[in-house]
Parts: sequence; C-alpha cells; structure tokens
Amino acid sequence: MRIVIVGLSLLLVSPSHAASSLLINGAGATFPFPLYSKWFSDYRKVDPQVEVNYQSVGSGAGIRQFLDRTVDFGASDAPMSDEQIAKADGPVLHVPMVLGAVVVTYQLPEAKDALVLDGVTLADIFLGKVTSWSDARIAALNPTLSLPKTPILVAHRSDGSGTTAIFVDYLAKVSAEWKAGVGTGTAVKWPAGLGGKGNEGVTGLVKQTPGAIGYVELVYAKQNQLSIAKMKNAAGKAILPSPKTVTAAAAGAFSSIPADFRVSITNASGADSYPIAGFTYLLIHGKMPQATGSKIVQLLNWALTQGQAQASALDYAPLPKALAQKVLTSLKGIQLQ
Repeated sequence: MRIVIVGLSLLLVSPSHAASSLLINGAGATFPFPLYSKWFSDYRKVDPQVEVNYQSVGSGAGIRQFLDRTVDFGASDAPMSDEQIAKADGPVLHVPMVLGAVVVTYQLPEAKDALVLDGVTLADIFLGKVTSWSDARIAALNPTLSLPKTPILVAHRSDGSGTTAIFVDYLAKVSAEWKAGVGTGTAVKWPAGLGGKGNEGVTGLVKQTPGAIGYVELVYAKQNQLSIAKMKNAAGKAILPSPKTVTAAAAGAFSSIPADFRVSITNASGADSYPIAGFTYLLIHGKMPQATGSKIVQLLNWALTQGQAQASALDYAPLPKALAQKVLTSLKGIQLQ
C-alpha cells in the first residue's frame, strides 16, 4: 500500500504539470484511499489546472498535519474532538464524503457459511472473555455451522486508526463493560490479542493464524479475499456489509445528524442497517486563501455530486441524496480571503 501511495504522489506532482498547475496537498485516512486516488485522478479531466497530492498516512496523522497547516486539507474517519478543534487557528468544517463499513474478519476453515455474531458476543471476544470458537454463545448464533474447539486469537490495530475508532465506538454502544473498561478513540488499551500495524498487519495475523479474528475495512477484506462475518444489527437481523446496508445505516441515523456532521452512525436503527459503519470526512479550514480555497470548494462540489457515482464500485456507500445536499449547502459558509 505504501509503495502505491508514493507512486501516486509522484504521478500527481510530476514536473510536466507543475509549472501550470495549482498543487493541493492533503493527508489522512487510509480507509478512503482507493476512492480518493480515483477521484483526484479523474478530477484532472474536469479541471486540468488542479493537482491533488494526497498522502494516505492515517486519520491521526492527517489531523495533526491539518492542525499544523502543513497540508491544505486533512482526512479522518473519526470526527475531530472538541479539544482538537480548539487547537485550530480558525473554524473547522467536517465534510462527509462517503460511508464505509468496518468488517469482522476471521480464519475458520470449518465454517462453510458466513459466521453470525452479535455485538455483545463480539465485545466479549475482544475483551478476552470468549476464548474458543466452540463457545456456547457462538454456537447458539450459528446452529448450522460446525465450530471447532480452536482457541480464538484477537487481532487488532497497534497504531492509531479511524477504523479502530469506528469499531470500538460500536463495541461501546453494545457493551457496558467495554464502554466502562476500554472506551473509545483512535487508539485504546486492548484487553486481549495481538496488534498489527495498519490493515496489512491485521490481515497478516488473520491469514497466518487458524482461529484468528480481526477487523478491517470492507474494501480491504474483499481485495484480500478474507472471510466476513454477518453482524446482528439493532433490529436483531444478521447483516452482511455492503454499500446498500451501509447507506441504510446512514438513513437510519439521518434525523440525529447535527449541523456540523460530527456523528456516530454505529448500531443505527433500521432492519437493513449494517451496524459497524461510519462516515469518512475531509477536514477543511473555514477560512482559506482565495486561490486555493476556491479550487478546494469546486473539487468538493464535484466529489459530492458526480463523484458519488463511483463509490459503490469500490465498495463504499454514497451519501444519501438529502444528506449530500445538506453538506453542499454547508460549503457556502467557507470564507475565501
């Protein structure tokens, strides 16, 4: 992944275009990188004068670079906290771009069909309380599967991650013990398991270890042909992650989305909602120089309209149209100086 990122960056800032182009620098979340790389490449055809250099370095690093103003925009799968926003030298806009799913993946060759889990059982697995795949609670959720006595190995991220933030936000909603003992955030003190850096590290642990369980983004799981669990949602229905079921989660939470769009949509209502879903945001300064700011606003308008049509093919979920319109309206409040 990092090799691809460097290659992309070199492509987007190649000397042949540098003299006549405006370079816009961004950094942050790895979650939306496949879509962002396509968007920023395709946008060159819309506005040949704009080059976007996006560094996929993780949500935490993206927020830091955004606050330091070493980039023109940041990107994060977790909204900035009030404390982080207070450190900014001006207003901050959270711009939801698309939605995505964090999926539970596992290595269990004996399970010929998709494993079903509910939130409380998943939390107890990651708490280290459920330690065998033959546990009665897992068996009750999967009466037709042949489950071995293989020990469960928990694989989690060792680095700060927006993917982690979405995952543990869900666990805190469904498990009082998780909320009180572990909590939420881009990095937590894990009660059990082994850590892997990035999606590559978690994937490697799951692939190499019979009985392992971990969490990664949907697009990453599909690209690596990992087994994906069905999760029981708030309505009690076992749901596979997909752009459709993630969009349903956003629709289920629509009435509670605040004006600044900083919201959690995990465990959303609705029969078809996938429960471990979230927005990915671009972080934009509310006051920007005219030359750069006007081009960023034009890029955002394109991404929130024509660009949304590209999301599903890459296993992201486009914003519900009513929400996309609210986001577009919010961009009018950006001050160009």
